[in-house]
Amino acid sequence: MTSPVRLGLLRLTDSAPAVLADAEGLYAAAGLDVALQVEPSWANVADKLAWGKLDAAIMLPPLALAAAAGLRGMRTRLHVTMGISQGGNAVVVGRAAAAALPATPLDAAAAGRALGVWLRDQASPPRFAVVHVFSTHNLLLRHWLAACGVDPDRDIETVVVPPERVVAALEAGQIAGFCAGAPWGDYAAETGAGRVLLGSSAIRPRHPEKCLAVSAAWAGQRPEAAKALTVALYRAQHLCDRPDRAPALAALMASRLGLPESATRAALPGGSGPEQIGFAVAARLDPTDALWFLREMRRWGWLDAGQDIAALAAETYRPATLLEA
Repeated sequence: MTSPVRLGLLRLTDSAPAVLADAEGLYAAAGLDVALQVEPSWANVADKLAWGKLDAAIMLPPLALAAAAGLRGMRTRLHVTMGISQGGNAVVVGRAAAAALPATPLDAAAAGRALGVWLRDQASPPRFAVVHVFSTHNLLLRHWLAACGVDPDRDIETVVVPPERVVAALEAGQIAGFCAGAPWGDYAAETGAGRVLLGSSAIRPRHPEKCLAVSAAWAGQRPEAAKALTVALYRAQHLCDRPDRAPALAALMASRLGLPESATRAALPGGSGPEQIGFAVAARLDPTDALWFLREMRRWGWLDAGQDIAALAAETYRPATLLEA
C-alpha cells in the first residue's frame, strides 16, 4: 500500500489551501492520501524535510533556498513547485514604540524613519522577532529598515520566535516588535498587544510569501504524487481567493488549527486587515523572485559571494511541475 503524503504546515492563515484541500476532498479527488502535520516552527519543518520525516511542506521560499544551498547544516535538495500565497505579513510594534510614533497611518518610508528615531533613542538595541533567520520576514524587515536609514545589524537585536508565539512574547515585553504572517499581526492589534505599523506589501508589492516545497528525493520516487499534490493545492487556492467563502474558511482554520477566527478572517480576501493574502494569484512561480531573495541573502553576508545563485534558483524553483500537471 502506498504511504500517505506527509505535508507539513504551521498555524498560519496562508496554510488555508492545505487545510481546505483536505476538508473539500481535493486530495482524494487527485488520488492522494495526505496526512497534514502541524509543526511548531519553521526549523521543525526544515529539519523534517532534511531527514525524510516530511515529504512536502507549505514553506518560506528563502528557507527552501537556504536548505538547498546547505546554509543550515545538511544540504537538502528541495523542489519548489508552486507559490501558495503572496503578501500577508505585518510589521508590528509594542505599546512603548506605538506610543512614541505618530498616531496617524504612515507610508513605509515615513514609518521607517519614525521608528528609526525611536530605536536610536533607546539605551540598547530593542529586540525584534522574525519567524526564522532565512525567512521572507527577516529579509523584508532588513530591506525596509536599511532603505529608511536604520542599520538592522546595529539598531535592533533580531531574535527568532515561532509565529504562533510572537503575540505572547510581545505582550510579555520579551520583544519590542515583530514581523510575522497572518493572523498574528491582526491578532496583536485586536488584543491590544501591539500596533500594525505596515503590511509587508508596502515594502515589496506582491511579494511571494509561502510556497509548496517537496523533497527532491520523494518527488523522484513519486513524481505523479508530487504533480497531484500541486494540482490539489492549486484548486484549493482558487477557492481560498473567493471573498464569499472567507467566513467559512476562517471558521475552518479556527477549528482545524486553533487560529483566532476574527483575525484570520481579517487577513483573507475581502477582510478588514491592513493587507489581504493572495492565493491563486501567487500560483505562478517567478524565478526572479528567487534571485531577489538570494541577492538579499548575499547582501547580509549569509551566502558566499562565489555561490552561483542563478543555478541554485533554477535547481530549486520548478514551475514546470504545475504546468505539466
